Amino acid sequence: MVFTKYLFCYFTGNLPDEERVHFAVSDDGYNYTCINSGKPVIIQTKGKKCCRDPFIFRDQNNIFHIIATDMRSQDGWSSNNSMIIWDSKDLISWHNERIIDFSRFEETKSADRVWAPQIIYDIFRNEYMIYWTHHNADSDSDTITWYAYTKDFCHLTTSPKVLFRPKSGLCAIDADIIEYNEKYYLFQADGKKEAICYCVADKPDGPYYEPDDNKVSVADTALEGNCIYRILGTDKFVMIADQFKKGGYFMQETTDLINFTKVDESKFSLNHLRPRHGSVLHITEQEYELLKNSTFK
Repeated sequence: MVFTKYLFCYFTGNLPDEERVHFAVSDDGYNYTCINSGKPVIIQTKGKKCCRDPFIFRDQNNIFHIIATDMRSQDGWSSNNSMIIWDSKDLISWHNERIIDFSRFEETKSADRVWAPQIIYDIFRNEYMIYWTHHNADSDSDTITWYAYTKDFCHLTTSPKVLFRPKSGLCAIDADIIEYNEKYYLFQADGKKEAICYCVADKPDGPYYEPDDNKVSVADTALEGNCIYRILGTDKFVMIADQFKKGGYFMQETTDLINFTKVDESKFSLNHLRPRHGSVLHITEQEYELLKNSTFK
């Protein structure tokens, strides 16, 4: 399978009608065009009926999954204990909507923040690791990254547990993991440094090493909702992130995942979409054309 294009999956704001899954596509990884005339591609019917931070993933059987925060922000930032998942064979028809409720597990029975879930395939276990930003209402711990494993995206095969806690002990949200040169780099928004920082491990489930000088964001404002992906056919990686205080998206690029440079706003187009925290998936030419020419119901 040859990947040549990019699919951006995102939501657009804090109103209920904006907490929906949207798609945009790109042929270069820098400039994106909305799909479905800018309208949502999925209307949630279960849980909070609103979602944030959608992450799109292609599994080992070439089935697509979207996993997202099941949350209505108008209910407050400590008001959700679940994530929501959909499946698709073609990126157009999404089905099998279901909720993973973390109040069912002893370790997370008081969960009040289950945010920004993502998925990575673990080659060492032949399972999928779901990881997310988590907080328990009855815990003194700040909001940090937890994880659990699944084989079918319906049932967990392990109990939820902490994946990474920064040295500061303060919050760290929106983890995004990418494999590079047989190492796993975890990027997240560090609450103390108000920047995107990294840690690294030999396996997806760690343990993660946190360098003292681990800030990678080069923006002049705080960032969150970071997503990193390779620019196909090059040695470059692009990181996009939400300037949640200033507004709009920021883009930076790297060849080593540690040293980044800013991409000038004139060289990328994302902000016309009004995007909030999202994710990017490499897709084929055929998938790209299908997305551009389909109508979502």
